[in-house]
Amino acid sequence: MKKRLPILIVLLLLIGVPMGYWAWYMTQPGKHDSFATCLKDSGALFYGAFWCPHCQQQKAMFGKSEKLLPYVECSQPSGQGQLQVCTDAGITGYPTWVFPDGTRLDGTQSLEALSQKTSCELPA
Repeated sequence: MKKRLPILIVLLLLIGVPMGYWAWYMTQPGKHDSFATCLKDSGALFYGAFWCPHCQQQKAMFGKSEKLLPYVECSQPSGQGQLQVCTDAGITGYPTWVFPDGTRLDGTQSLEALSQKTSCELPA
């Protein structure tokens, strides 16, 4: 039993420390939380599809704050066809950003372009 104790301690450290760090990290706010929230509050909408690499790239720009984006999924679960909400909005490509004034930006947008369009302040 005494020989197993150091091994158990090492295993606990190797597993417990990374898990503890991960749990702590996941509770911390994302760098772009306030920006993503402002985009949503501004009335902007981000239309995309789960299978779209450009949509994934756009989401990745927000890191952990992706969950706060005003995202509208357009693809059928099968990946074939478009949901009616996107058809009704006239979405023909992904990603598409639609703003309350009716203007649109197609394709992956820089955070700066979204900031200028919505007057939402980017984090320092």
